[in-house]
Amino acid sequence: MTDRLYYSDAYLTAFEARVVARAEAGRRIYLDRSAFYPASGGQPSDYGSLGGVPVLDVVDEDERVAHVLASPFTGDTVDGTIDWARRFDHMQQHTGQHLLSAVFADLFGHETASVHFGPENATLDLATESVSAEQVLAAEARTNEVVAEDRAVTVSFEDADAATGLRKPSERGGMLRIVTIAGIDRSACGGTHVRTTGAIGPIFLRRQEKMRKQVRIEFLCGARAVRRARADYSVLAAMASAASASIDELGTIVPAQFEQLRAAEGARRKLEEEVAGYRARARWEATPADADGVRWIVERRATGGAEEVRAFALAVSNLPKTVYAALFDTPRSLLVASSADSGVEAGKRVKDALSAAGGKGGGSPRLAQGSVPDAESLRSAWLALGFPVALP
Repeated sequence: MTDRLYYSDAYLTAFEARVVARAEAGRRIYLDRSAFYPASGGQPSDYGSLGGVPVLDVVDEDERVAHVLASPFTGDTVDGTIDWARRFDHMQQHTGQHLLSAVFADLFGHETASVHFGPENATLDLATESVSAEQVLAAEARTNEVVAEDRAVTVSFEDADAATGLRKPSERGGMLRIVTIAGIDRSACGGTHVRTTGAIGPIFLRRQEKMRKQVRIEFLCGARAVRRARADYSVLAAMASAASASIDELGTIVPAQFEQLRAAEGARRKLEEEVAGYRARARWEATPADADGVRWIVERRATGGAEEVRAFALAVSNLPKTVYAALFDTPRSLLVASSADSGVEAGKRVKDALSAAGGKGGGSPRLAQGSVPDAESLRSAWLALGFPVALP
C-alpha cells in the first residue's frame, strides 16, 4: 500500500521514500510513500523526478501507486521532487471546478455530470439541455466573488455513513476524503487543491457547447485564464488594427463588414453567372450540331477543377441540346453537364464511367463530376462515357 502524501498536503513538493517493488526492468517502481498524484477523477497525473530520473506517468493501481520512469532506477531509497508549476496549475483548475460546480448548482440547479482537465483548458458538463448566456455570466461573476473572498479550502476524512451536506452523494463506503470550500461546497474528492479560494486566481468561462442532453462549459483558472485572455486580446488587437478601429468598435464594424462581403459575394456570383451565360452562348453558336442536333462542347485543362468551370457548365446545360465535358490533368478529374433534351443523363454516365475506370463521383442528371487515380484511368473514364467526340 502506498501512503499518499498529497492527501494531507498538496503543497508538498519534495519527499523521501523507500522502493518496495519494481517492474519493467526498473522503469516502473512502487514506493512506501509518495507525493505524486496519479491520474484520477479527470485530473492528470503529476510530473517530476525520482532520484533525478524524470517521472513520465503516475498510475493509480488501487492500493498502490506506480511511477513510470524515463530510465531504470536501481536504488532502495529515493528522493522525489514534484513539478510544482504543473501541480499548482492542476490544483487551481480542480478547486476552480469544485467552485463552479457548486455555483451552477446553487444558482440554477444545474448539476455537474462530468469533468475533463486538459493541458490548455478544462470543461464542465452540466446535466441540463440549455444554459443561457446570462447564466454563464452570472456564474462567472459569482465564482470570482468567492475567489476574492479568499475562503478557506480544507480537507477532512469522514466516515461515509456520517458525512453530510455533500454536493453529490458518494458511491463509496468507508472513509471518505472531503474537500470543503467554506460556506459553499462539500465534495468527496481525492484530488489536489489549493488552501484558499484566492489561490485559484481569476476564473474565465470562455464558451459553451451543446452536448446531446448536456451543456459543456469551457473554463480556465489562474494563470491559464490570464494567458487565454491575453491571447484573445492579441487577436482582437490585430483585427482592430487591420480595420483601423479600436477594439471596442469591432462589435459594430465586423458584422457590418461581413454584411458588405456577403453583398459583394452575391454581386460577384451574379456577374459570374452572366459572363458564363454569354460565354456559353458564344461557344454553343460556334459548335456545330451532330446528326441528332446535339452540340458537344469538350475541353481539356492541364490544371484546375470542377469549381473553376461550374458556372460555365451550368450555363451550357441551360442551352438546347447540348453536352459539355471538361477533363483536368491536375487533379485527375472530369465534369459533365447536359441539357434536359440532349439525351444524356450526366449523373448516371459519370458514375458508371468512373466506376469502370476505378474512380469515384456522381451528381444530378444535369451536372456530375468525379476523380480518378491516374492519367490512364482518366482516358478509360472518357472512353467509358461513350461520347461521339475524340479525347482532347
